Amino acid sequence: MENKGELLNQLRIDRNKIEPPSRAPWIVAVIALVLVAIAAAWWWVSAQRSFEVSAVTAIAPSASGSSAAVLQATGYVTARRQATVSAQITGTLSEVLIEEGEHVDAGQVLARLEDTAQQANLAQAQAQVAQARAQVGQFQARLDQARRDLLRQQDLVGRKLVSKQAVETAQTEVDTLAAQLTAQQRSVDLASAQARSAQVQLDYTTVRAPFAGVIIAKAAQVGEIVSPLSAGGGFTRTGVGTIVDMDSLEIEVDVNESYINRVVPDAPAEAVLDAYQDWTIPARVIAIIPTADRGKATVKVRVGLEQKDPRILPDMGARVSFMEEKTATPATAEMPKGVLLPGSAIVQRNGKSVVFAIEGDRAVLKAVVPGQNMGELRLVEGIANAVQVVREPPAEMQDGSRITLKK
Repeated sequence: MENKGELLNQLRIDRNKIEPPSRAPWIVAVIALVLVAIAAAWWWVSAQRSFEVSAVTAIAPSASGSSAAVLQATGYVTARRQATVSAQITGTLSEVLIEEGEHVDAGQVLARLEDTAQQANLAQAQAQVAQARAQVGQFQARLDQARRDLLRQQDLVGRKLVSKQAVETAQTEVDTLAAQLTAQQRSVDLASAQARSAQVQLDYTTVRAPFAGVIIAKAAQVGEIVSPLSAGGGFTRTGVGTIVDMDSLEIEVDVNESYINRVVPDAPAEAVLDAYQDWTIPARVIAIIPTADRGKATVKVRVGLEQKDPRILPDMGARVSFMEEKTATPATAEMPKGVLLPGSAIVQRNGKSVVFAIEGDRAVLKAVVPGQNMGELRLVEGIANAVQVVREPPAEMQDGSRITLKK
């Protein structure tokens, strides 16, 4: 019985005894803090990591409503007429009359070479011409006298006062002097040609503009030697300056050969310069160069600018949107809202469609509402026109990530 009592006492719960507190809530709190710290560290590392990305600019749909973009390509502004002007002979520069940015007219003097030798050669050639002409005068006078003598001898032989031999001698003299006069006249022609050649050589010492344009480079200074051929040694210039005809500016773009079938000659296009993102320039396809670059798998396309402006400069970067002609829309038709972006610029974050706008060296997340596809582009709402966004955001990119643009 005592054993049973002891067992019952052991099984009895003492309600006055204080149990030690449970550690489970503290463990949960510590785990939560660790997870928050890890998330914060991951966010901070993601924000500090630099992503190398390509940029694309949001563009508004065509205001005319008559065409839609079917393809975009990037390229550079090039000059169809551009020349590095040089002297046609080797010589030392005595004058350089140009500066970068200066407008010149066709035929305007750009530079002069030392011309002492050419001036001397021209003077010598002109003296030879004068001498040859003076000798022509001498032969002409002698020929005139010989002809008068021949007439007198013929008159005398008619009156049988002289023999026929005297007449023949006089005739021979006339023929001889006539031949000498002709030869001397040819000598005048030769001397005149040599004088013209000397004049040409003298003209070569003056460098003139072949066409009207703007000087974009000044390549030589007074005292330097210029030559139309590279003479080596590093002291001989092959050009005086470079001229660009600003009216001949156009854009050359490389189109992926997989999409070249969407580009046709004389099709409308729109160009946007990298320097002026909010300025759309009307353009038109001039030609598709009939050869492909096997290394880049691209085809070169020439695009003409239908608007001339001094802001357009050679070698500027440009983006061209090739347009597809469509039937005219009613004047009352509403323009689609939003801007056009490549589909690759739109990604998903937390179940929402977003793009990453470029603000300085950071990528800022912007929620957008995707719309209809328009060729290679997609209409989106939620971002302003002319805003630059990341073309293909990496999966690790977050709001505020540091970025650098690919060159």
